[in-house]
Amino acid sequence: MTKEAYLDEALEIANKWLLNDPDETTKAETEKLISDGDIELIQRFTNSLVFGTAGIRGVRGAGPMRMNRVMVRIVATAIAQELLSDNQGDEPPLVVVGYDARHKSQIFAQDSVRVLAAYGVRSLILPRPTPTPVLAYTSLSKKAKAGIMVTASHNPAEDSGYKVYWEDGAQIANPIDTKIAQRIDFKNPPTEELLADYEDEIILKGNDELIKTYVDFASSSVSYESKREIKQVYTPLHGVGKEVFLDVFEKAGFESPILVESQAEPDPDFPTVSFPNPEEEGALDFAVELAVEKNADLVIANDPDADRMAVVVRHGDEWCRLNGNEIGVLLAEQILSKGQGEDRLVVTTVVSSRLLSKIAEFHKVKYAETLTGFKWIVRPGIEDKSSRFVFGYEEALGFALGDSVRDKDGITSALVFAELASELKTQGKTVIDLLEELWNRHGVHKTALFTKRLDPATNISADFMSPWRSSPPEKIGEFAVIESIDLLSPESELPATDALVLNILNGRIVIRPSGTEPMVKVYVEVTESVINDDIRSAERSADHKIEDLLHGVSSLFQVKKD
Repeated sequence: MTKEAYLDEALEIANKWLLNDPDETTKAETEKLISDGDIELIQRFTNSLVFGTAGIRGVRGAGPMRMNRVMVRIVATAIAQELLSDNQGDEPPLVVVGYDARHKSQIFAQDSVRVLAAYGVRSLILPRPTPTPVLAYTSLSKKAKAGIMVTASHNPAEDSGYKVYWEDGAQIANPIDTKIAQRIDFKNPPTEELLADYEDEIILKGNDELIKTYVDFASSSVSYESKREIKQVYTPLHGVGKEVFLDVFEKAGFESPILVESQAEPDPDFPTVSFPNPEEEGALDFAVELAVEKNADLVIANDPDADRMAVVVRHGDEWCRLNGNEIGVLLAEQILSKGQGEDRLVVTTVVSSRLLSKIAEFHKVKYAETLTGFKWIVRPGIEDKSSRFVFGYEEALGFALGDSVRDKDGITSALVFAELASELKTQGKTVIDLLEELWNRHGVHKTALFTKRLDPATNISADFMSPWRSSPPEKIGEFAVIESIDLLSPESELPATDALVLNILNGRIVIRPSGTEPMVKVYVEVTESVINDDIRSAERSADHKIEDLLHGVSSLFQVKKD
């Protein structure tokens, strides 16, 4: 097609959007794009955001390549159509809908239930901005056919998002996500007249009892026998976690955590952080400063929708920030050491530490490894009826305890971690002591992440991954590659995905494209046996190997592959 043809197509679609956009801000933006009539109009209106990893996410603005009320109505239409195509009962399907405190989230949620009602689909909308785990729990406990959470999680302030769960309570995966994506018709947005009134009788308005039910469930995640003598600092990073988090901890018998007041209330502009992700450098500085001032034992942080959890712990005179793998194995040890049964199942991902597999073997429980993302992590527990899912985690600070929330839950995981830290404190220990005990038992495991940002125009799979796949390196730095596993291969035990696993002696490297950015992520792990209880020497050796491995990866990526 010529540029003129693309422009004509963009103009036709943009004018339809203009007629059906209820938002004055994005209408004005569309009018300007039409008036300018340049490449930006073509880019915004001849394609749409990709509906994929559990839903859709992007910058707010006008057009199908942005998040806005028209786009939300289009996606909700596709969801309603898919639900009705698969509805086997006489009763209309039920969808539970929640939302965070970002700009436009509430109106996106209200638009969604109005679209659903127009198709005869019942909905239950949560009463106020709530954590994502509340939505995931409510959707499963109510036996809903689907759940929708309007959230962009830890994305920048200018983003909005839309997360979708199905009747098994888990984030949608193939083929459901593909079927919904195929129904998204961004060229023909629904008209206002087709939407139901917000007061329609099949739009059920939830009350605070729904949130209290989650609080009751979450607070029961710990035993009531252990002591609760621990001083914590908590930050929700301007998100929606505070009220539910405090209620859960109070009901579980903990002293109320000390709040980082400047970050305690929901604020969609996230004024004190450059990026509202607890993984980011500097995001927890205020919390750690307060913990030092108050002589606290522990810092806990949630991301803005409270499905992730970060931890910084005091160990002697030092404050130690734990990574996702370290938190994951500590939680696993806490859960497995208290429960019983060889039917118990723990799960992590191909990019996470292998230490969990050794802990599982030690406790004689089942272990599974999946692709990244909780839509995959919860899957082995759903599919294997002989297994009892008790814990799953991914290295990006996501943790799931039990089978009542089939997604990561930053509140129940925080509670169990606080219980662990409290129990250890009564013994004169910290979680660092327990981590070293695990290392002594299973070897020191160290992990790191290397990222390579690419030109946005790069076709990552074809231009970057394909050469490494067809000609994997024989060495990375001083480390010989003893096995190369292509996760796109039909021989792979996992669903096909664009990733490459390179095994080395006592370690591995996983190379995979980011699902949301023009970036390749490289996850590295090394292990080092502990000899004569000399943890320090083994840890130093592991740290040295990690540095060498990261240097090798960096050097390798500077060389253009043929």
